[in-house]
Amino acid sequence: MEPATVVTISIGALVLAVTGYSLYLSFGPPSAELNDPFEDHED
Repeated sequence: MEPATVVTISIGALVLAVTGYSLYLSFGPPSAELNDPFEDHED
C-alpha cells in the first residue's frame, strides 16, 4: 500500500474514533453526570 493511503486511513479512523467517543460521552451513560450551567443560574 502507498504511504499516503495508510496515513489517510489512519487519520480517518482517528476522526471516527474521536467522534464516536464524544457522542458516547454526550448521549451515553456518562451524560447523567453532566450539568447545565444555564439551569444552575436561573434568575
